[in-house]
This record gives sequence, C-alpha cells and structure tokens, in this order.
Amino acid sequence: MRAYPARLDQDPETGGFAVTFRDVPEAITCGDTLEEAKLHAVDALETALSLYVEDRADLPTATPAEPGETLVPLSALGMAKAALYETMRAQGVGKAALARRLNCHLPQVDRLLDLTHASKLEQVETALAALGKRLVVDIADAA
Repeated sequence: MRAYPARLDQDPETGGFAVTFRDVPEAITCGDTLEEAKLHAVDALETALSLYVEDRADLPTATPAEPGETLVPLSALGMAKAALYETMRAQGVGKAALARRLNCHLPQVDRLLDLTHASKLEQVETALAALGKRLVVDIADAA
C-alpha cells in the first residue's frame, strides 16, 4: 500500500487543520475539521503526484511516518495508476508505446495516468496486462 506521511496542524485561531506532506511538498491542503482535512489530503496528494507524472518524473518514495504524522494512503484507483506509471518507467515504455499496445489514442493513456481522473479500474488492469503485469488487491485493518 502506498501511503505518505502527513502533518495535520490545527490553527489555534480558526480551529481548522492544515495538511502538509514531507515527501510530497507540492501537496498542501486544509479542512475546517480533522475529518474534512483528511479527505482533502487524499485529493491534494493525488493531484500533486499527477504533476510528477505530467513532468515524467519519478514518484516520491513514501517514507515511514515520524512522531506527529499520520499516514495518508492513495485511493485504490490512485494506487493502481501509480503502479501503472512506475511499471511503464521501469520498462522504458512511453505513453505512445502503451497506446499502441492498447490500440487506443494517446489522450486515453493520459487519462489512465492522471491520478485525479476517474478511470475504470478495468482499464488500468488492461494497461498493466499489456505490460505483463496484473493488479493484486489486498485489504488491511483501518488505522
């Protein structure tokens, strides 16, 4: 599971919470309540990681949480898309090459790699299969 450590700091004046990620400094968000801040944290994280994909950069490695930090996991679809992107990079397969393997257009591959786009999980599975991989799903106790 890919989860990044985040700091959730409460503003003493407003009572709201600011969220920052040590490993992904581009991901910054806030919420009026702790629950809202945690929900926004996933969106901010996936949006920031999509910028790495757009820039064709390596995704940051998630480090263990330090005291005072909370682990924020990607959504299941976000994890699958991150795995697809990392597999492509490891194999040296570009977006155009994947589009040819999938017999689809480049914008479809762009959407498959966009962590903020609501692709169908089956499409990500098909793309992984075209790279000789399969998606494995696991569950864990909630934190």
